[in-house]
Amino acid sequence: MKKIIISAVLLAVIIVLAYFVVESIMEPVRFNKERDKRMKEVVQSLKDIRASQMAFKSIHLIYAPTFDTLLDFVQNGEIPIVKMVPDPEDTTNTRTIMDTIAYINVHDSLFVKRIDFNLESLALIPFAEGDSFLIDAGEIERSKVIIQVFEASALNTQILKGLDRQLINNYDDLLESTDRFPGMKVGSMTEASTDGNWE
Repeated sequence: MKKIIISAVLLAVIIVLAYFVVESIMEPVRFNKERDKRMKEVVQSLKDIRASQMAFKSIHLIYAPTFDTLLDFVQNGEIPIVKMVPDPEDTTNTRTIMDTIAYINVHDSLFVKRIDFNLESLALIPFAEGDSFLIDAGEIERSKVIIQVFEASALNTQILKGLDRQLINNYDDLLESTDRFPGMKVGSMTEASTDGNWE
């Protein structure tokens, strides 16, 4: 009888240990899968912000410094539709001019084909329970030339909110050990770049 009890206890211990071994392997796998899913959505949001900023700059010659300004522009602003036509003062028909033929709403121009696009959530970090992207705009000088710049970013602690804290810290440590930003961002306040750090 004692052997049966000992065998049952040992079997229970083996099952529990096996569970913890499998769980220790699967937890990082699940974390990586969820991280990749969230990063994909954050990248799309940052691409939308970049497209909106580029449209804003094409009209105003600077980038929008706040989301309020940018959202108002996307919702209410218009972009001219231009057509290249021959210059009427050129008898050789070799010169052309740009002629504005119409205006189109910025939202329709950028996002009309995106069924899932929601303008109100443009500033919000996906999965971050109401946290907003950090946005900034300004100018830098390079070779005595003033260049307009912008940056939008979110930290991994916001993007991965609700996941295992230690695994988030480990991921941030890995990024920082190779001098990479511990999150996702597009643009730069120190360089003339509109690239995202995923590109």
